[in-house]
Amino acid sequence: MSLLATKKDHSDALARQARRNVDTTPPSDAVHIEKQYLDERAEAALQRKHTAKVKQTELILFTTQLSVMLDSGVVLSDSLVAIAEQITDPAFRAVIEDICETVKSGETFSKALGAYPKIFSPMFISMIKASEVSGRMVEMLTVLSGYLAFENETRKRIKGALTYPMIMACLAVVATATLMFFVLPRFMKIYEARGAALPMLTQVLVDISRLLTDPKSLTVIVTCLVAGIAALWYWKQTEDGKRAFDLLKLRTPVVGTMFVDLVITRSMRIMTTMISTGVSLLDAVEVMHGACDNAYFQEFWEGADERIRDGFQLSEAMQISPNHELISPGIIAMLRAGERSGKLGEVSAKVSDFYEKKLEASIRSVMALIEPLMITILGSIIGTIAIALLLPVFKISSVIAH
Repeated sequence: MSLLATKKDHSDALARQARRNVDTTPPSDAVHIEKQYLDERAEAALQRKHTAKVKQTELILFTTQLSVMLDSGVVLSDSLVAIAEQITDPAFRAVIEDICETVKSGETFSKALGAYPKIFSPMFISMIKASEVSGRMVEMLTVLSGYLAFENETRKRIKGALTYPMIMACLAVVATATLMFFVLPRFMKIYEARGAALPMLTQVLVDISRLLTDPKSLTVIVTCLVAGIAALWYWKQTEDGKRAFDLLKLRTPVVGTMFVDLVITRSMRIMTTMISTGVSLLDAVEVMHGACDNAYFQEFWEGADERIRDGFQLSEAMQISPNHELISPGIIAMLRAGERSGKLGEVSAKVSDFYEKKLEASIRSVMALIEPLMITILGSIIGTIAIALLLPVFKISSVIAH
């Protein structure tokens, strides 16, 4: 953050110096200084493009403020300047200032946003691009702000559902490590001093404990784990790996239902937004395709797009597209009714509201499943270790007597 700010200040200083010396500096030197300023500005923009990240709340606030200012009659470039002055995050402020300069140079707003894919998602950029065509950017930004707020709230719910199990897992790891590395060695010393053999279960834990405390063995284990995780990560970047992980998301019991509900809710909400702001159905389907990060849903919307271009209605295209089984027949029937009545936007809004409630129920189901599952697994692990520690206690009297 500070490096970007320092570079920007230095670049601004060079620009000011170039303007002050334009009358006294030879033309060649003035051109050189101006070129240096532009090069440094381009270098800083390139670095921000690869490193800048913004909190979701900051992005929501930016979208809301821009919508309000444009609705008040302020031009886009002036709105961006005013918003940049209010942003406290130096990196995000530099990004907005660079976007403003790009817009002032004559580029479209969507193209300027596209230079920062880590901040503005393809869905965000596609919706802005569609609003530029339809001339209804204010309405699109308003709905987009609400959509981003909904996405942020959904993430909070899912993270909240996973917080308790993660705390339980951490406590279980601490308890297991305490029993194996501090309590168990005391029993080992007593038995070794008496020349007695440990119970089989206890001996297994002792061997595991020695393996984990031996530097050479631990190095081999950590190296294998890191290599395995790295190989899995690289495989996940391939087409086959991505499809395998995406299929796992869809087919995992309970969790898969939650994921499908999330994607459908997002897609229907986007369709509602696009159609209500006058965007064509093909553009809406294209945005929905870009908003899905699952290969199977992407294939579905891509197939629907191709069939709509061939002359099919949306409901018909969805029914014969690849992976159409991901979409409930009830949704297709409702959309078909909306097409016939000319109220596709209203119907998709009702579907979105229904699946939003269904998503909340899916999150509660996941929470209800995870808690007892975690308790069972962690209880079994800690219970096994406790039994392994109690077995020597039961025999300690005979060992001491011997």
